[in-house]
Amino acid sequence: MQKRHRSRELEQLEREVEDLQRLSRNGSSPPELAKLREQVSELRREFFAHIGAWQRTQLARHPQRPYTLDFIRLLFTDFSELHGDRAFGDDPAIVGGFARFHGRPVLVVGHQKGRDTKQRVARNFGQAKPEGYRKALRLMKLAAKFGRPILTFVDTPGAYPGLDAEERGQAEAIAVNLRAMSRLPVPIIVTITGEGGSGGALAIAVGDQINMLENSIYSVISPEGCASILWRDAGKAELAAEALRITAKDLSEFGIVDEVVAEPEGGAHSDHEAAAQLLEPVLVRALDELSVKSVPELLDRRYSKFRRMGELAGALTG
Repeated sequence: MQKRHRSRELEQLEREVEDLQRLSRNGSSPPELAKLREQVSELRREFFAHIGAWQRTQLARHPQRPYTLDFIRLLFTDFSELHGDRAFGDDPAIVGGFARFHGRPVLVVGHQKGRDTKQRVARNFGQAKPEGYRKALRLMKLAAKFGRPILTFVDTPGAYPGLDAEERGQAEAIAVNLRAMSRLPVPIIVTITGEGGSGGALAIAVGDQINMLENSIYSVISPEGCASILWRDAGKAELAAEALRITAKDLSEFGIVDEVVAEPEGGAHSDHEAAAQLLEPVLVRALDELSVKSVPELLDRRYSKFRRMGELAGALTG
């Protein structure tokens, strides 16, 4: 109830700021404008600091959230997209190619959703098929051959569950990626930027450094799916979201995520450039730290990292 009250208060103040901005464009400069802007900023900070897992899920799914191609445009230069898995075809739900990051040659791979209905259908709503994961692995193996670090951007509700994907070996493609990525002899930096849904996310998320934007989520199942299974009621998704512990803060405490990346005021969807600027130093630091490690050290560290996930602390008593 308190969250809904804060939300309504914030919306009202934002409308007042917009009205005053229109007046100021007409030649006047209301003295209340600066004060209202300050109130909006303070209320927005307070609101986003206390929102729950379900509210963060809605932010992670926001249609204006920055996608892989947005981060490529804002953070990388000389990007050259590569297509196809050399076995079946190309999957637009996953994009990838070589680029330069701070002058350093790297490979960038990530899920890509669409902005409008036409783009979403073309990109299959960011849900990759087997050829998408095989394309990603083909590019990652190429990067390993030339000693180029790999940066992946994860944002998918999950792997595509359609009949055609299952016929072409969806589960096998994901499993092969998990095995192969654990052995690639180059640094792998993973950033979860929106939804990190199940194996569809993990198939390009086996890395040495796992980052999460603060309003992203990462889970084995969606809150709606979990609620449908546990309570046979998808309407209990909010309760499921809290129980699943899917937020960046929760996963950081569990040791699943290495670093939580702050988002601009109002969320990454409100300012793509600011979101990229906040992520940039995190990527630079991770790349610098990982690039000096030997291949055996890199692989041992990666293996141990994922083996530790899910360990229970202390002895179980019954």
